[in-house]
Amino acid sequence: MAEDKITRIANGIYDHVGGPENVAKIIHCMTRVRLTIRDQSKVDLDGLKQVDGVLGIVEEDTLQVVVGPGTVNKVAKVMVDRVGVQLGEPFPENKAAVDGSATGSGETLEEIAKKNKAQYKRKPNKFKSATKSLANIFVPLIPAMVGTGIIAGIASVLTNLVTASIIGGSTWTQVIAVMNTIYSGLLGYLVIYTGIQAAKEFGADQYLGGVIGAVVMLSGMDAKQPFMNFLTHQPLSPNQGGIIGVIFAVWLLAKLETWLHKWVPEAVDVILVPAFSLLVIGLIEIFGIMPIAGFISNSLVGTINGVLNLGGPVAGFVLAGCFLPMVMFGLHQVLTPIHIEMIQKTGSTKLLPILAMAGAGQVGAAAACYLYLRKKDPRMAKMIVGALPAGICGIGEPLIYGVTLPLGRPFITACLGGAIGGLVIGLLGNVGAVAQGPSGLALIPLIANGHWINYILGLLAAYISGFVLTLLFGLPKNYEPKK
Repeated sequence: MAEDKITRIANGIYDHVGGPENVAKIIHCMTRVRLTIRDQSKVDLDGLKQVDGVLGIVEEDTLQVVVGPGTVNKVAKVMVDRVGVQLGEPFPENKAAVDGSATGSGETLEEIAKKNKAQYKRKPNKFKSATKSLANIFVPLIPAMVGTGIIAGIASVLTNLVTASIIGGSTWTQVIAVMNTIYSGLLGYLVIYTGIQAAKEFGADQYLGGVIGAVVMLSGMDAKQPFMNFLTHQPLSPNQGGIIGVIFAVWLLAKLETWLHKWVPEAVDVILVPAFSLLVIGLIEIFGIMPIAGFISNSLVGTINGVLNLGGPVAGFVLAGCFLPMVMFGLHQVLTPIHIEMIQKTGSTKLLPILAMAGAGQVGAAAACYLYLRKKDPRMAKMIVGALPAGICGIGEPLIYGVTLPLGRPFITACLGGAIGGLVIGLLGNVGAVAQGPSGLALIPLIANGHWINYILGLLAAYISGFVLTLLFGLPKNYEPKK
């Protein structure tokens, strides 16, 4: 049955986007199938929204179909398997173009599709494109972040038990050391993984991208003759600028590689392009990017920590209240490097538990909507029940696009419920997460220094506030089920 459902969703998507021949490429994130469409005029958005299992639609430079966690990877796999390509690989051109046929005007359908795409596509937004690139870089790393983060959380609990003399002995000490070693396998080399992912995104050689990521570790630097920071005239520190600098350096690498491939003779391309690219970008990275990116990352982390420390409940209220709109517009990905920088510099991110309250407020709002709609609209009520577990575990997009946003006012009360949860977290203070990953209940094992009770209190405040505010002010009047 599960396979039938997945196939039905995949076929339903194809039916309303003009078929596989109208798709140029498919990738997916944690909840969305992202389709690069050839001809936007062939897409039936209204019909696509009615496909059973489709929770929402987001239109950006790609058509993003929200189907939810656990389902999205299966649907995307069925869709690419039907065409015979891998995820992220270009689809074959449409049938007419593949057969070499052309239209009466002498243009292939592929050429016409490109013109139509340019005609119907909205003006590109550079900021959205940047956040999309960040998502493409970091989303594939999230499972590793979650896995190692949970291991680090368990190690932290065991360390506290050893300190309190509840458990002891060399065996437990060694177990903790092994867990910390596994965690360091990601955190210690995150710049390399980021370099590889950024190279994939920007079109550079991914292994050169990994080398550029490794450069910021300064593993070959002589401590007696360190590289100097031109801003502070102090020695550069390993990992200064972190992933922010790596991403920019790899972007430059992609530009330089592309230019060199055009001008370097093929006979020596494989030798000269990698060597020259690494040398030039490496010099720029060490003596230019690292000092500047270090200043930026320190400023970002310092500013956010300052806001959290000085603002307290007010900062928690504002940050959590604004997060769901950020998710709605896909802007939340821009926070990923900030979380990682905070973890690397301070051991935890205090921003993530506050932002997690937004999802909790939405869970409360959705629960209130369920009570209201269970008799008025059984189909919508069933959709809420299906999306609630994901929301409780910190995946909020199914609830955003499938429930609260379509209903209107519940989205606002969900934001307010999350804001109250953020206020509670800010009031209690000292709640941080040792890794980035899904929020909600799934974040509890990642809470640093045993402050998970404070986090749960924030969750409860957001659940209850979102539920009550929606019951009082958020339920839609004169609701009529969609036919």
